[in-house]
Amino acid sequence: MALLTKTQIDSADDRKWEDVDVPEWGGEVRILGMSGTERNAYQSSLVVMGTNGAPQRVNLTDQLAKLLSKSMVDENFERLYTDREVKELGKKNGAVLERLSAVAQRLSGLRKEDVEAAAGKSAAAQSGASTSD
Repeated sequence: MALLTKTQIDSADDRKWEDVDVPEWGGEVRILGMSGTERNAYQSSLVVMGTNGAPQRVNLTDQLAKLLSKSMVDENFERLYTDREVKELGKKNGAVLERLSAVAQRLSGLRKEDVEAAAGKSAAAQSGASTSD
């Protein structure tokens, strides 16, 4: 298989999405797997740093709404909720948020089995010569 160029990587449409029926809300919502930047921001929002700069504790406040605010999009793939609107989204039915979050986690590779599978793949030995120091 040929090595990809930066242009090929940049132009690849690699983000998965899924329309999910939400009868409680009277329609469907589109869930888009998060980009790497969005995923990092989401994960960082769950960590409270101590005064020494080390992680102090996990902050689970509105974790489902935080995830969904970065994952729910309209038909043009624009976010429905901004980071400032997380609390508003968090007021919705918890069971619905949990159900939609499961889809967002799957599409974004956040489930435990996704993380474990990725770790297993990255443990493979390098093949060929390396020119990096």
